Amino acid sequence: MTFVQLIDCRTSRPDEMDRLMGEWVERTRGKRTATHTLVAKDRSDAAHVVEIVEFPSYEEAMRNSQLPETDRIFREMVALCDELPTFTDLDVVRDAPLNTDSARRFFEVLATSDDLSPMAGLVEEHYHDHDPANEQDVLGLDQLRRETDMWRGAFDFSFRIEDQIAQGDRVCTRWTWEATHKAGFLGLPATGRKVSMTGTTILRFGGHGKIVEGWWQYDRLGLMAQLGALEPTEP
Repeated sequence: MTFVQLIDCRTSRPDEMDRLMGEWVERTRGKRTATHTLVAKDRSDAAHVVEIVEFPSYEEAMRNSQLPETDRIFREMVALCDELPTFTDLDVVRDAPLNTDSARRFFEVLATSDDLSPMAGLVEEHYHDHDPANEQDVLGLDQLRRETDMWRGAFDFSFRIEDQIAQGDRVCTRWTWEATHKAGFLGLPATGRKVSMTGTTILRFGGHGKIVEGWWQYDRLGLMAQLGALEPTEP
């Protein structure tokens, strides 16, 4: 279970507290078990500083606390505080990366919904899509629906999510697409073949939690080869 330690302190030197956290990160490189650190300052009380450190588990946090570098930084931190800091140990019972969940739902809707009306709840009307396979970018939710209908008309397909990484307003998804070619596609008649390709999509989210932009990279050349559209190369 993910474990979070919250360190609450009062100090007249908040910038030095932040610097100290940076020093700890550098000194414990290759040794520490922490996965995420955050230093925050109270907007209504500049002397109130909170540090949050995340670990994979309580046991990993205890191993981290035994590092000599951790002990040294702790003593330096206490010296910066106006009073002894307080520690709150927290077991994380819910961790919901909302944009990541929405990105996963986006791929589910592309593949499995009878219609694309759920897209309105996921994608902004002014959505901007970047796909190197298209001569022009897809602009707007309606055009995205038409682009998706073209793929759905030619294939029965599904996405398998392999990895997702979120940072700021972006979610990167590595996926595998598996399909059956059921109807004409780019001038190719239906082959009935089972095909697949891999790809990566970066989705950018706007201020209201909807997708406003997307960048796609995928093995379209490999797909065309599976459909028999490419001449075999000479050995």
